Amino acid sequence: MKSQKYNQGELKELKVEIESEVVDSFKEMEKKSGIPLADLVVIALKRFRASHGDYQGKTPNID
Repeated sequence: MKSQKYNQGELKELKVEIESEVVDSFKEMEKKSGIPLADLVVIALKRFRASHGDYQGKTPNID
């Protein structure tokens, strides 16, 4: 995973308010892994997006 490249395309800023515990956890992950914080956040968001295609209307909504 460390060898993969993230944020290689056009970039946009996304400012969000999240729980301080989550921020602290990601900062600790950044220190221990050597992976930049922005890359860790992109990895997490891409994994979430891949798991939740229904939020983007990419899978049938079963109610």
